[in-house]
Amino acid sequence: MIFGLKIKNIIFILIGSAIFSFGIVHFNMQNNLGEGGFTGITLLLYFAFKWDPAISNIILNIPVLFIGWKFLGRNTFIYTIIGTLAVSIFLSIFQINPFPTYLQSDMTLAALFAGVFIGVGLGIVFRYGGTTGGVDIIARLVHKYAGWSMGKTMFLFDFVVIATSVFTILELVEGMYTLVAVYIGARVIDFIQEGAYAARGATIISSQSDDIAKKILKDMDRGVTVLNGRGSFTGEKRDVLYCVIGRNEIVRLKNIINGIDPHAFVAVSSVHDVIGEGFTLDENKNPIEK
Repeated sequence: MIFGLKIKNIIFILIGSAIFSFGIVHFNMQNNLGEGGFTGITLLLYFAFKWDPAISNIILNIPVLFIGWKFLGRNTFIYTIIGTLAVSIFLSIFQINPFPTYLQSDMTLAALFAGVFIGVGLGIVFRYGGTTGGVDIIARLVHKYAGWSMGKTMFLFDFVVIATSVFTILELVEGMYTLVAVYIGARVIDFIQEGAYAARGATIISSQSDDIAKKILKDMDRGVTVLNGRGSFTGEKRDVLYCVIGRNEIVRLKNIINGIDPHAFVAVSSVHDVIGEGFTLDENKNPIEK
């Protein structure tokens, strides 16, 4: 561990970035397939003006990172910087001498492989504490100041980028295959992270439950419910914490708990429906439009 950062996380973020970049260069760029988010913008600039996506990726992400750094937390912010730089570096490396995939005559395979490589790469990055950078931060800002859910913002951003690509550079068929690749990528990301829904429920039993609850509320802006518990064997009474978090916040929650009580008992489960503040209601108890 270096300055609170896990070497293992950094290594896997680099591996995920490499897989992601490989897919972009060998399947998206070679077969005129777009993508959502900032990656889609870099591909659009590449197809239209032959701008190097490695450079475009840095240019697009730097200002957004400066604006939204406080919404990520220190470790996630650093992991995101590492991931963003790694993607640009690997994009440059793979463009030096890419091998041809010869899939122009079989766009179904091209879309499948593009989705799998992008999904696996991003899934690994997300799982080890990194984020996609730009769109993730924009979604957090919009949620804070406009009340939109992050999922709605990210979907709308992806839709606008893909639609722009179709109406400007890509042919209709290429746009349709792009949608196939994006859908597959999203499903693979869910698979890599072991779940398809965007929320998780965490049950925490610790002798330092008050400190953990305060830290979760302060650092993650998530509410925590305190339940009265009693051990069946010892008969000892102890507080049990329960909170619902976003799927991409699991690593952050575990780090908070581990930093306060490494011996805490933590059970994380899938949540199939969430109604309440932070998901369907904002901080003023007003419905969040989805």
